[in-house]
Amino acid sequence: MSRWRTPALTAIAAVLAATLTPAAQAKPRATGPVNPGFETGDLTGWTVVSGDAFADSAVSTEKDYWGGPFNQRGDHHLWGFAAAQDDAVGELRSSTFTAGRALSFLVAGGWDPDHLYVALVRDRDGRELARQTGMDDEAYARIVWDTSAWAGEQVHLRVVDDKKGGWGHINLDDVRTERPDKDDNGLTFNRLGQANQPAEHDYAADPLRPQYHYTPYQGWINDPNGLVHYGGRHHLFSQHYPDAPKWGPMHWAHAQSTDAVRWRELPVALTPPPRATPTDNSGIFSGSAVDDDGTLTVAYTRFTDTAAHPGATPETVEIATSTDGVTFTPVADNPVIAGPPPGSAAGFRDPKVFRDPVDGRWKMVVGSGHDGRGKVQLYASDDLGEWEYAGVLAEGDGTDGAMWECPDLFPLDGKWVLLYATNEGGESLQRYAVGSYDGRTFTPERRGVLDGGGDTYAAQSYADDRGRRLMTAWMSDWNAKEPTRVNGWAGAQTVHRELFLRADGGLGARPVAEVGDLAAGKPVTVTDKQIEGTWRLGRGDTARLRAELDLGATTARTLTVRLHASAAEATELRYTTATGELALDTGRSGYGTRDIFTTRTRPDADGILRLDVLIDRSSVEVFAGDGETLTARVYPRYAESDAVEFAADGGSLRLRRAQLTPLGSAWS
Repeated sequence: MSRWRTPALTAIAAVLAATLTPAAQAKPRATGPVNPGFETGDLTGWTVVSGDAFADSAVSTEKDYWGGPFNQRGDHHLWGFAAAQDDAVGELRSSTFTAGRALSFLVAGGWDPDHLYVALVRDRDGRELARQTGMDDEAYARIVWDTSAWAGEQVHLRVVDDKKGGWGHINLDDVRTERPDKDDNGLTFNRLGQANQPAEHDYAADPLRPQYHYTPYQGWINDPNGLVHYGGRHHLFSQHYPDAPKWGPMHWAHAQSTDAVRWRELPVALTPPPRATPTDNSGIFSGSAVDDDGTLTVAYTRFTDTAAHPGATPETVEIATSTDGVTFTPVADNPVIAGPPPGSAAGFRDPKVFRDPVDGRWKMVVGSGHDGRGKVQLYASDDLGEWEYAGVLAEGDGTDGAMWECPDLFPLDGKWVLLYATNEGGESLQRYAVGSYDGRTFTPERRGVLDGGGDTYAAQSYADDRGRRLMTAWMSDWNAKEPTRVNGWAGAQTVHRELFLRADGGLGARPVAEVGDLAAGKPVTVTDKQIEGTWRLGRGDTARLRAELDLGATTARTLTVRLHASAAEATELRYTTATGELALDTGRSGYGTRDIFTTRTRPDADGILRLDVLIDRSSVEVFAGDGETLTARVYPRYAESDAVEFAADGGSLRLRRAQLTPLGSAWS
């Protein structure tokens, strides 16, 4: 074809160019804002539009804050707290640049999408195209936006701080339009950002959302509540705040399942009254459920925020009932317990109701504490309506928490077990005691921590129709980082676990058997494998690993299983052969809490250490053969972080058998 154009062809080309949509025309090459990572050490290229929240002094070289590293890129970053702390407000604008098909940046600071955010703004009409707030954490998370709809247009970034008080600042670093999906190491960022979350309930879209653990689609959950087998279904309620991915006026979320692993969302079961003031956090705290001859009856703590309701009793016990398992009606005589008994200064909450086999009556245990000693209060009833105080069921000695939350008392394998959750010196622990119970008093014989990991709290159990004692817990704690806030949700529950008494008398757990029904692909299986150095079994970020390590034929000092592994990060499960210590190390897991969690476990009589590991997109649950467990939330930065590898240090590892099975979604 000639390089020369006739006048007619030129005219046609002009018409086509004028009528083609912007997406069909050649677009200008994407650029980026001036000084995208603040590496000049000041606000060069950025304009302070208003206020005093942003100034040259906000550009910081600090690498660490009170909770760990910032994880900025380069030496400098915009720390919104540095210029004038949390009470300052203001707006910052970047230089104009040309949008590409995607844009990414690092964000941190407070969560408030209406008053604290980074926005992409189109120059020609001032329209805000996308917005992202922080996550109440100083450690950066990478946000990736699809900007293909605006590729070639002139845009700028607006950084807004219109919030005062705690977490009233926003942090920003490393704005990228060139290779925005790739890190410097060549790995692909997991695509985070609330702008990426579909309005419809697409549970697979979020790279950090667990696929077979219960999570809220948007909003917050913490304690599991009301676990019960009713009407042929397993019911799971959860403490829930639907309006934000952080704690607020508590509701009860509700889901049900036919098999305790696949869940269907139901309408919110319990809703608090409207706020009396903008800061009123009154709500419905934790509780339990029982089947009373076909009536589903839930008992819960009614919490009243006395700052908004002066003179009110902060915590009372109320009851609601349902005949269809979906719609609940509070009883007319609420509250059924109008206030705590004497000696409950630390709190009075989380009623757990059960039918007592000792005397056939309904009993209720309620968490409490006084003078630095946690305790459990006991109540009795004949009809679930009128309750009489029966005294202190159990009390601590001051070394195991000043307030015992979420108590649960039940018989198991010829003994009685008491579960209770504590916060001790900033550490959240799920504790248990095994002992005896005479209808009024629990006498402990053995105490322990139910899970040695960092993310098991507020456990609650129930008996299903097969007589199994099943349990789930909040797969987080009050100190945990919640990077999923940038996607609009926070919190998850563990898989359901079957409880049993271990050979040493302690309380053990295993995954409920139905987890095996989630298998969704051909497993990778190896037998009789000798490993020196590092060896990869397979890949999977929603999978089950079952491994038998032959310690008798192993010479290595330390055995490691690397999960969610890539060249840049991994969660490491390590076993020290000399001591029997099993450690879960999240120091290089990506976003989230960095720590090392430990327990002790020993091989069976044949010298085989059995491990059953549940891997989900942002969690790891480890079950040793003797019932010891380790659980942690982990949040990989990269899409490639899905390898499962074994490693031996100081010798070789004899792997008798290992099987990696893909698991599918639990959502219907």
